[in-house]
Amino acid sequence: MNLEQEVLKIQERNKRVELDKSWETSWLRRICIMILTYIVVIVYSYLIRKYDNIFLTSLVPVIGFTLSTLSLKAVRKIWEKLSKK
Repeated sequence: MNLEQEVLKIQERNKRVELDKSWETSWLRRICIMILTYIVVIVYSYLIRKYDNIFLTSLVPVIGFTLSTLSLKAVRKIWEKLSKK
């Protein structure tokens, strides 16, 4: 591999790393995680019928889960397409 190919390879890698970093810190990702977690916890709470106010108590795990590092692949692909424009 010559020097020019190496440089191009490094530049492509840098683009991927920048896109990964942008995705991890994007508000779209955070909001999707919060909404999905909230829905799951509401359904779970409803099924076990343990809580008096499931909508209020469901916010607690949402806040914790939002801090996680899970990725939403489908949403990310859409986000990547939109962010390239």
